Amino acid sequence: MDTAPVWITIAVVVVFVIPFLVTRMLRTVDAGSIRIVSWMSGRVAVYKGPCKAWEAPLLTTCATLPSKAINIDLDIADQTADVDRTGQPRPIKVRVLASAIVSVGDSNEMIRTAANRFFAKPGLEQTSTLTDLLTSTGRRAINLLHHDELFNSRASFNQAAEDAAALAHAPAPLATASGEEDDRLAIIIKSACSRELQDLGLVFNSLNIKEVQSEVAEARRRQSAVEAKANADIVTADQERRAREAQLGAEQAVNDKQRDLEQRRAQNAAVIAEAEAKKQEALQALREAELRATQIAQALADAQKVKLQAQAAAEADAVRIRTVASAQAEAIREVNAAIAEGGNAYLALRQLELLPEIAPVIANALAQARLVNIASDGRGAAGGATDQITGVIQTILAAQLVTGVLQDGKGPREQAVASVAPRAAPTPAPLPPIVTPPPQVRIPAKPPSTD
Repeated sequence: MDTAPVWITIAVVVVFVIPFLVTRMLRTVDAGSIRIVSWMSGRVAVYKGPCKAWEAPLLTTCATLPSKAINIDLDIADQTADVDRTGQPRPIKVRVLASAIVSVGDSNEMIRTAANRFFAKPGLEQTSTLTDLLTSTGRRAINLLHHDELFNSRASFNQAAEDAAALAHAPAPLATASGEEDDRLAIIIKSACSRELQDLGLVFNSLNIKEVQSEVAEARRRQSAVEAKANADIVTADQERRAREAQLGAEQAVNDKQRDLEQRRAQNAAVIAEAEAKKQEALQALREAELRATQIAQALADAQKVKLQAQAAAEADAVRIRTVASAQAEAIREVNAAIAEGGNAYLALRQLELLPEIAPVIANALAQARLVNIASDGRGAAGGATDQITGVIQTILAAQLVTGVLQDGKGPREQAVASVAPRAAPTPAPLPPIVTPPPQVRIPAKPPSTD
């Protein structure tokens, strides 16, 4: 029996049929997707990717669900529950822009519920269902809040949970809001939508309030902007004022430094001027001292010169006087010698020459004089006076002879010979100057009384 076709068949089965069956029974589940496998016995297996799902093409029913988060943009517009001071409703129209993120629950039951109730719908209907659910819940939440509560970022968690429980008509412990979230509107919406999302097999991941718009908020925002601008202007003006004050302070400091510098320069200039004045005074004193020293030296030199000149003149005068005295003494000695040799002839001759001149004068004097003289020798007053006059004339003649000898440079002998020599026409000579004072002749001013 030929076994080759059998082995070929087995090989074909091993190579082609078994891998095909394995790939049909082991299905790859990608990340972000969930594979639900339902067997004929009623058992349901859920495979969350990435993994391999065990399937039997003829024995199982399979479905793939997305496990990614679903992001829904919300635009909620409604009125708040504000009242005025009298308690009358004064609702304020607000608009809330938010984004919600939901996803499929983690349990197999919620996955089956989501597959049957939510993902069984078309994609647009799924989005509209979530949008309507979240929008309606948000409107009811806005109706429960006041305007200021929507803009208050710190809200009471317990109060928000109670409001959510009242909105969902369920006990407060059923609220699943996270205590970490502090936006009251988000807490209320999440708490109110949790039950309805569970009915769809979904869970609420987060709700982000992007913006809350209202006319009051816009007015407040504009007011805040104006106030902020005013505050900014005030701050800018204050900064400019401070900058100006700082600039003025710097300029004042510069001016003070400049003034101090000018004062220091003036003080230095005054010190320099004072030093220069002292220098000039010192130079003036030095010049005066030098001049005084020069003058003193000159005066000393002049005094020494005058002293020397005076000494020279005195010595010259002394020499002259001594010479003149010697000459006079020599002349007198020679005159005396000549007179001693010649006798009184010369004197008598001179008396005879002068007699025509002096006789009338003597006679006139004797005529006017009233003399009374008592002499021991018997001579009268007229004779005594005549003798005295004759002695005076002799003395004058002797002095004249000496003076003439000194002036002419002739010896006394030659002078005496010349005087006694016969002359043709003798002329009376004038009276010589009196060199030696004559002997005193007593002539009484008043004649004695004859009574």
